[in-house]
Amino acid sequence: MEDVIFDRKWLETADPEMPLYYMYRGVERKEDLRYDITIIPSLMLGQECNKTLGHYHKELGEIYIVLEGEAVCLLQKKEDEKITDAYFIRAKKGEGMIIPPYYAHFSINPGPKDLKMANWNAEDCPFDYESVTKKQGACYYYLKTGWIKNEHYQDVPALREEKPLKEVPKNLDFLKKHGN
Repeated sequence: MEDVIFDRKWLETADPEMPLYYMYRGVERKEDLRYDITIIPSLMLGQECNKTLGHYHKELGEIYIVLEGEAVCLLQKKEDEKITDAYFIRAKKGEGMIIPPYYAHFSINPGPKDLKMANWNAEDCPFDYESVTKKQGACYYYLKTGWIKNEHYQDVPALREEKPLKEVPKNLDFLKKHGN
């Protein structure tokens, strides 16, 4: 996580063993899909709200459901090393978010309570973490004062807000590879 933290001064004195989030993979399986749980404690990383490392999806999407707390999910799409789309979704308990193929996503806990989220994704869904770490995180950081652009990116589009899903689709076949 040290590669993607905004507040470098805070990082100098932060406990390197402090757990920032917990992931429980494969809690349930349904056909080729895997159900995971992520818990993001309510804490600040200096000026920044606690978050996950984030990653790009190469060809398959994912769906998240907020089980407890409040989530802000930042999504960004890159084409030829340029960010072509950036938006966020604010969701509360019972609401969901679809992560489209070829987007990176970052889950953020902006609230006073721990955030507990579930996700469904294809068991063999390929992820790319390196593109995120080499740019020191997402194209925007979420600080206690609001959004700020990450200076390691060039020509970042304006950030927009999208609405969460009010209910999760019952058919999750869109998360699988075509033909499965």
